[in-house]
Amino acid sequence: MARSHLTLAALATSAVADLQVRGSGAHTAGGEGNYDAARLVTGDGRELIVRIPTSQQAETEQSADLIALRALTPGIRSRLPFDAPTVVGQLPVDGTRAVVLDFVAGSHLDPTALGRDEVLSDSLGAAVAAIHSLPTAFIAEAGLPLLSTELIRADAHRIVSRAAETRLLPTAVRERWQAAVEDHSLWQFQPTVIHGSLAADRVLVIRQDGHGLVNGVIEWGSLRVGDPALDLHWIATLGATGEQVLSAYAASCSRGPDRFVTLRARLYAELEIARWLLHGRDSHDETIVEDAVAMLDGLVDRVLGDVTDPLGTTTGPVLDVDEVEDMLDRTPIGSSSPGIAMQTDTYDRSELERALGRDPSGSDDGDSDDGETDDRDHAGADANATDQIDTSSFELWDAAASPKDRSHSDRSSSSE
Repeated sequence: MARSHLTLAALATSAVADLQVRGSGAHTAGGEGNYDAARLVTGDGRELIVRIPTSQQAETEQSADLIALRALTPGIRSRLPFDAPTVVGQLPVDGTRAVVLDFVAGSHLDPTALGRDEVLSDSLGAAVAAIHSLPTAFIAEAGLPLLSTELIRADAHRIVSRAAETRLLPTAVRERWQAAVEDHSLWQFQPTVIHGSLAADRVLVIRQDGHGLVNGVIEWGSLRVGDPALDLHWIATLGATGEQVLSAYAASCSRGPDRFVTLRARLYAELEIARWLLHGRDSHDETIVEDAVAMLDGLVDRVLGDVTDPLGTTTGPVLDVDEVEDMLDRTPIGSSSPGIAMQTDTYDRSELERALGRDPSGSDDGDSDDGETDDRDHAGADANATDQIDTSSFELWDAAASPKDRSHSDRSSSSE
């Protein structure tokens, strides 16, 4: 039976010295949550939350959350453009504990709102980037996990191998995942501070000036040094809606570029199905197993239906400008390969050199053959000629950009 908010308020006064409660109300939807919780208003107008876990799993999660929240010192919190709960007090209760926390205003993020609100997308991207830009030293000082790239990759490999052993993985999915975990380039990244279990229900949003803003992030029990892609996996599943968030994330990161963070994020999103399958097997729940198999079938349809959506990084050899020029000089003008319509005997070298940061006037000095130049000029009339190069794709990262500031004024008081 769920504890009443009055009982919880009385426990809070025992957990926090000199606490005077002016009002209280239930904070657990229908009494069916993982915690008995109440929202309190103190005599000086401060808002608090008191929570007692209702299961062993919830108690374990609460213990991990307490360690993480204590690791978030005032100095670390000052680097974040949002609030995280602060522990005010705790009290042993019936073999578990009541924990009193500062109330963080906001409602759970609705992912569909990201597609309608660019300001919210930018705010979310900057919020995640701020977490990943925190110094890693405080994680070690708190005794929290520090995972290397080798351990992170090994864990992904273990999940794929265990899922394959069930013999329920479709061949296309198994090969796709195995290729990704075996792709050495994909795992060349610098581990960062991560939330570890970030999802829409961990993000609290308020309304300000007609837009949503990230006001808080909760449930920090998986705080660690790990793969930043893990915090982005749920965003990577949002398609075009998530692209604006990922763009804002990249622009706000203070660390160097991670070219394949989105690919790993998509891999982690797909591996959630494998984890669900393994959970069903381990708990002997055939309903969960059947649900996971159905999701795998849906993934097969998407994978086989879009050959342009790989998880690997292999693209073939990359040539520099001089190598491209040499190759073109050795290619007879007008020659073509069967089945290839695009003509590559003409291009604007200066555009490519500018994209690569070279001076387009530094090497030719008028030594080009006039007849060849003539042919190239006339080739521009062909609609398939490649003389126009879109250089926007070369602008991969703005490492100098800093996380966006956000005002704390006019906060809503909607429930967690």
